Amino acid sequence: MNNTLLIKNGIIISLGDNSKVLYNHSILLENGLIKKIAPSSEFKEKYDKVIDASGKVVLPGFINAHMHFYSTLVRGLGKAKPSGNFVEVLENLWWRLDKVLLPEDNYYSALIMLINGIKRGTTTFIDHHSSPHAVTGSLQQIAKAVKETGLRASLCYELSDRDGEKIAEEGLSENYEFIKYTQKNNDEFLKALFGLHASFTISDKTLEKASKLGNELNSGFHIHVAEAESDEEYNLKNFGMRVVGRLNKFGILGSKTIAAHCVHVNENEMNLLKDTQTIVVHNPQSNLNNAVGIADVVKMANKGVLVGLGTDAMTVNMIEEVRVAMWTQHLKQNNPTAGFIEIASTLFFNNAKIANRYWNNPLGKIEEGAAGDIVLIDYNPPTPLDENTVLGHLIFGISQADTDTTIVNGKVLMENRKLNLDIDEEAIAVKARELTVKLWKRF
Repeated sequence: MNNTLLIKNGIIISLGDNSKVLYNHSILLENGLIKKIAPSSEFKEKYDKVIDASGKVVLPGFINAHMHFYSTLVRGLGKAKPSGNFVEVLENLWWRLDKVLLPEDNYYSALIMLINGIKRGTTTFIDHHSSPHAVTGSLQQIAKAVKETGLRASLCYELSDRDGEKIAEEGLSENYEFIKYTQKNNDEFLKALFGLHASFTISDKTLEKASKLGNELNSGFHIHVAEAESDEEYNLKNFGMRVVGRLNKFGILGSKTIAAHCVHVNENEMNLLKDTQTIVVHNPQSNLNNAVGIADVVKMANKGVLVGLGTDAMTVNMIEEVRVAMWTQHLKQNNPTAGFIEIASTLFFNNAKIANRYWNNPLGKIEEGAAGDIVLIDYNPPTPLDENTVLGHLIFGISQADTDTTIVNGKVLMENRKLNLDIDEEAIAVKARELTVKLWKRF
């Protein structure tokens, strides 16, 4: 890592609470943090490295608030039976896949997604993992890939009763031990949540055990919530409660808990999510792909729920995901102007607020004292770019441009579109293909 790194001549889009668009300013990174932002004329010393950002916008690295690295090796698989609803998608594809994952698959799945994240300017991931016949040590396998790529990630294991009591116990232990490991090391690259699949695959007994362990560690939880209407129907039929109420009963909700999807929560559930400060993460491309519906992000945001943006493994390109979120919300509200600020805020402001509930150094903004996670994207604005127009440029212009440089913790991971890592990308792809052939035979 360069102890001092100067970025000059770019258009700085700071984001954060006091978002600014700065011209003729430079950014000095020192020991992994943003040391100084000032007019370029003030930087006259010699620095370990200088990056000329001419013709580029300078942004904080993007954050993906709900991801599944393990889905990587399913790309192109044609063996799954056609599915008529969401539960069949799980049974015919994802639950068949996760049962045949081996430790090496876990590592390479993560490694490939992380490398692609660097290429798309995504510097932080909050992941949700499942490999029921390779549970123990699975989070360390993913953590190894995180470390090798230099990105940041929060990891968890997807606890479920669907594969039996023994595997559920292993899931409880994997979460507990990995959370303790990350807390002991206080590592700014690795964090952990207590992972749960969804309330329709978790018994009261297991939910009680998870709640006890997760709350003992004050880790927060990461769970799929009301992704399909069937989740609500199952909980009402078997427990006499809707999903969010049941999770609240067991102490799962809270300011560090991520409730992914929330497509079918009702108004009372939205109020409970708000009152408990629980995080909601919207995943529009996945919801459209699975035909489960569109979450009412506008309504949740207006109630004061913190709604962020994830991809659910559909992509690592966050700025692509926010565009899809915009169009789907227009459709949801039956109004082509509805939801602009609410949706733009999910990625450009709220994901930072979410990450900063877990990480010590501020992420998702360019300001003095924040983490040195910065991306440079090729873009010469054809219309005025300032604080009043910046969101329009991000969604309709910058989204179509190429990421040139990705920096995390002051370390340049990619420059001029070339990875700056001690890894052989071609060899990784070859190995992944070899593993995939074997994986697909087991599927």
